[in-house]
Amino acid sequence: MIKSSLHTVRPWLVLLGGGLLFVLLGQFLHFRIDLTEEKRFSLHPATEDILSELKEPLHVDILLVNDNLPGGFRRLQKAIEETVRTFNAYSSEKITFSYFDPLTVEESEREEFILSLADYGINPTNLSVNQQTGLQTKLIFPGILVSNATYETGALVLKGERGMSPDQILNQSIENLEFELSNAIRKLIAPESNAIAMIMGHGEMSDDEGFGLVEALDGDFELFKVPLEQAKTPADLAHFNIVFIQGPRESYTEREIYLLDQYVMNGGNLVVLLDGVAVDITQAGGEGTLAMPLELGLDNLLFRYGIRVNKDLIQDLNFGYFPVMAGNFGNQEQMVPLPWPFFIHAGRMQAHPITKGLDVVNFRFASSLDTVKADGVRKTPLIFTSDYSRILAAPVRVAFSDMEQEPDVDLFGTKNLPLVYLLEGEFTSLYKNRFLPEDFAQEEFKESGKGKVVVIGDGDVFQVERNLQDGSPLVLGEDPFSQTTFANKLFLKNLTQYLADPEGIIASRTRTFKIRPLDKVKVAQQRVYWQVLNVLAPVGLLMILGGISWWIRRKKYTGKAN
Repeated sequence: MIKSSLHTVRPWLVLLGGGLLFVLLGQFLHFRIDLTEEKRFSLHPATEDILSELKEPLHVDILLVNDNLPGGFRRLQKAIEETVRTFNAYSSEKITFSYFDPLTVEESEREEFILSLADYGINPTNLSVNQQTGLQTKLIFPGILVSNATYETGALVLKGERGMSPDQILNQSIENLEFELSNAIRKLIAPESNAIAMIMGHGEMSDDEGFGLVEALDGDFELFKVPLEQAKTPADLAHFNIVFIQGPRESYTEREIYLLDQYVMNGGNLVVLLDGVAVDITQAGGEGTLAMPLELGLDNLLFRYGIRVNKDLIQDLNFGYFPVMAGNFGNQEQMVPLPWPFFIHAGRMQAHPITKGLDVVNFRFASSLDTVKADGVRKTPLIFTSDYSRILAAPVRVAFSDMEQEPDVDLFGTKNLPLVYLLEGEFTSLYKNRFLPEDFAQEEFKESGKGKVVVIGDGDVFQVERNLQDGSPLVLGEDPFSQTTFANKLFLKNLTQYLADPEGIIASRTRTFKIRPLDKVKVAQQRVYWQVLNVLAPVGLLMILGGISWWIRRKKYTGKAN
């Protein structure tokens, strides 16, 4: 009888012992197996590197909180939680999370707290939810706060391109969660160590004196205004990760062009924002003015690298409006917004780490770009105009009076003109097989090198607008007339991160998760079948297996008894 009882208990003892052994091994062996097709629960190597550098625990506050979120937002909410759990699994220190609703903050402090969230780009969103009492609007905060014992930072997680469906925006937001969270962690543990040079001395950044770059990149980079005429050798630029040339108005000398060329040959990252023509918007009233070609001495350098900024202006039917004075109403001047096709709202993006998921970027008086042959250089267009564009060759008439009538759609027959190009690869120096400028030694000259060059046919895309009341600078991308904030700031931040480290966490923005929606017709037709299969079938299978096991045991012991 005792032997029979031991025989019955032994399998359970073996199972219990195996479980205990598995738990003990789990204390020493840590591994994860991601069986999903898109590797949803795996991280980019750059993210793993950041997590391995953690020296203290982190906490993540998930601000997307609501009991009645629609299905898509519940999926985003769950994805944020899963991403934090995945980060914790890979991290050298514990990463915890909790849900926090900003609307639960004390009323006396709530407004100030919500404004502080806006500093991280986390703005509230009105969400319409169907309830039994009817359609109700709720305020949600689709963002996260990441903190350690000393500092806190945040990130907006709901991002998408204009024209996307809600499902596409939510899916793209889920794809970018790894980047948003890892970037927030990077800000906490790695203070700015990269340097950017803003070239001065040729009328660059005349509108905002570089405020747009400084305001957008503060905390990520150290920025320096560098008068290029004071640089003596290419080594004076070598310690800068990125060099910006932003909207010059005066020509560069041969010596300065040589310094820029050798900076690229030595592996530098050069960003050139160049106007093809000069426009004086203050003269656009009455008979208007003419936009004339702008000669800055940089054309040959860019041509050698494989690109040309044309002497023209682009107009696009996805445009902004420009306010003009239209007489008085009583004793008050009346401002009327007129359609202004020179202001391009570009929302078509390349699926590249810099621009994927980017919302509309605002361009003002942009010139077209053409690529030319340059062996070893890969040219990637990043941002495009809409399907309704046209090019006006210089001299171009710029007059408010031309905009009093709606533009003729038939004249806008050009599609998707590139506004930004990224050039990568092996560049050939402009000065190969040429005499070098005076005071530069031939033995220090490099005739080729690997670098990166970004060319934008608009010198103002990273310059801020000013407040209409007090003239103070606005946030980069904010339009003082329409009260709209465009994605110029995010574009700049993505661009600099990619140039500084193209294989870093910015590369995680290329991840793609497929949307696998249910077939609504089959759901309606086969609802009962699948309910039975998923609910009753597992129970029935267990009962059958249990019955078979009982019958075998009964036959076995009956045979022994006989």
